Amino acid sequence: MNNPKVKINQVELLSDNWYTLRKYNFDFQKEDGSWETQEREAYDRGNGAAILLYNVEQKTVILTRQFRMPTYVNGNESGLLIEACAGLLDEDNPEDCIRRETEEETGYQIAEVEKVMEVYMSPGSVTEILYLFIAAYDKQMKIHDGGGVADEQENIEVLEIPFDEAFKMIKTGDIKDAKTVLLLQHLKLRQIL
Repeated sequence: MNNPKVKINQVELLSDNWYTLRKYNFDFQKEDGSWETQEREAYDRGNGAAILLYNVEQKTVILTRQFRMPTYVNGNESGLLIEACAGLLDEDNPEDCIRRETEEETGYQIAEVEKVMEVYMSPGSVTEILYLFIAAYDKQMKIHDGGGVADEQENIEVLEIPFDEAFKMIKTGDIKDAKTVLLLQHLKLRQIL
């Protein structure tokens, strides 16, 4: 944090329950040179990684479906969301994290991953950087059923979906998760499937 146009005056911890919510009081120098005081809240849940597994021969992708409370309270009637496999980095680097999450959530053990981008998903309120990956998969990589870690209450359903169908699910609204949309569009733009 070395932007000379930003001076943090005060940081207040609002919540340290699930993750961390802080309120920042800061001075911001505008283009005309004048300063104004602003307040913003930032939710810090750590950084994460997500991956879209694809099979060139079958023209399929692996996605997950799980209950997401924030979507439920914001109008998603079932609360279930179809999305790419993802997880928080914890103490891992992005590549190790996504290999671990892939195995836990989907049951596939992958070695090679390709990083395609880093994105802020909700930069107005969440600090998280999300590292997005793709990787090829085949049936020999399946070492167990997946579904997530029991003590993390994930209850993840693993879906193998034809790529064309998954891509159409963006338009129909069956896929509304931003990281998943970005990864599906990435495969489409690169003409991988």
